[in-house]
Amino acid sequence: MSDDDDAIPGDGRDESENERLDRNWNEMLQELRVIQTGTQILTGFLLAAAFQSRFDDLDDYQRTVYLCLVVASILTTVFGLAPVSLHRALFRMRAKDRVVHLTDRILEFTMIGVAVTLAGTALLIFDFVLGRAAGLVAGAVVLAAVLALWVVVPRVARRRRHLDLRA
Repeated sequence: MSDDDDAIPGDGRDESENERLDRNWNEMLQELRVIQTGTQILTGFLLAAAFQSRFDDLDDYQRTVYLCLVVASILTTVFGLAPVSLHRALFRMRAKDRVVHLTDRILEFTMIGVAVTLAGTALLIFDFVLGRAAGLVAGAVVLAAVLALWVVVPRVARRRRHLDLRA
C-alpha cells in the first residue's frame, strides 16, 4: 500500500488508523497536484504541436513517435485524474483504505507515464532539431535520469532509513 505500511513501529506519531489514512490521502493529493499540472501542460504542448507550420516537416518516424507521445500523455493525464473519480465513487462509504491503496497504485502508473512522455518528448525534439542519433541519446539520458532519481535514489534512501532505524 503506502510507504507507511512497512514503516518501523514507533515512528513518533500518535495517530489512529483513520488519521493515518487521512494523512496519506492528503500527501497523495499533493503529489497528484504536481503530476496533474505537469502532464496537462505537456499534453497541451503536444496537442498544439500538430497545428504548428513546421509539423509537416516531420518524417514518418517522428510522426509515429509524436502520436505515441500524444497517447502516452493523454493516458497519463487520465491516470492522474483517476483518483478523483475513485474518491467520488467511494465517498462516504468508509472506504478510505481502498481509496489510499488504489491511488497509490494509480500514482505508480502515472509516474511511469510521465517518465515515458518526458523521455519521448526529449527524443522527438532532439531528433527533429539535431537528428536521429541525438534524439535517441537525449531520450536515453532523460530515461536514465528519471530511473536514477525516481527509482534508485528513493530505494537507496528508504533502505538506509530502515537500517538507521533498526540500529
